[in-house]
Amino acid sequence: MQIVVGVAVVRDGRVLAAYRPGPDGGWEFPGGKVEPGETDEQAAVREIREELDLEIKVGASLGPGVDISPQYRLHVYLATALAGDPVLREHSELRWFAAAELDEADWLVPDRPFVRELPARL
Repeated sequence: MQIVVGVAVVRDGRVLAAYRPGPDGGWEFPGGKVEPGETDEQAAVREIREELDLEIKVGASLGPGVDISPQYRLHVYLATALAGDPVLREHSELRWFAAAELDEADWLVPDRPFVRELPARL
């Protein structure tokens, strides 16, 4: 099973989400696949640097992994933004959400269990 990390980057009490376009699109936590020899945390740092040009410090997991498909399992981690402003590269939109705004967004199904954990942690 291939692990995919999502990263809930937090800054000033808001969490960063990225919009994936297309017919199956929606809001998600940015991230990507864990490469051989990497930890989840190392993959999270690398992916956020590549996708968003942000430097982060990875924190706690937001809960157990969620199967995306028979081949992929999503793990989502909290992270603190240390440096940089997010650069839009791979998604159609980026947005900082306050806790009260999280329910307004159309989240991708695998990300939804992690979204429910966020308000208590922002």
